[in-house]
Amino acid sequence: MGWLFAVALGLHRHSRRAVLLALPPLAAGHALAIGVVAVAAVFLGLRIDPVAARIGAGGLLLAWAGYHGLYGHRHRVRIGMTAGAAGLALWSFLMATAHGAGLMLLPALLPLCTMPGGPDGPLTVSLAAVAVHTLAMLVAMGAIALLVHDWFGVGFLRRGWINLDAVWTGVLAVTGLGLVVTA
Repeated sequence: MGWLFAVALGLHRHSRRAVLLALPPLAAGHALAIGVVAVAAVFLGLRIDPVAARIGAGGLLLAWAGYHGLYGHRHRVRIGMTAGAAGLALWSFLMATAHGAGLMLLPALLPLCTMPGGPDGPLTVSLAAVAVHTLAMLVAMGAIALLVHDWFGVGFLRRGWINLDAVWTGVLAVTGLGLVVTA
């Protein structure tokens, strides 16, 4: 959803440059949100049974999907169109946290906890995964934001809108169920 904010900001300011300048803070906030979960997952995963970790993570994802399905769209943080880089990073951090973005990485992060090398091995690999994920997200978000800003415009969003909250809630539930079933 960060790309949508970047497009809205660019259209509001009538500037492609505003779209491009909004992307790094949005990616930084997202990276911080998933980084917190990655570090917590590694340290908890090293200390508890892997099956219990998978079941707990799956249950957490299912509960979050349920909450998000019932109340998620009603609790939005409002950041105005005059927000600076810090405001954009804060908004991105809060939205990624509220949408459970870090939780979605648990299926990939939990197996890392069984790596040899003590806590430094899994932690280093987890933070590298956060960096790769953030870079991929930044490239995809930037491409979509520029495509919508430069060619399609905001009218495209009005005509072809997909309820991404519903899609994300479904993805949270499927991932949580997958973790619980494969535990």
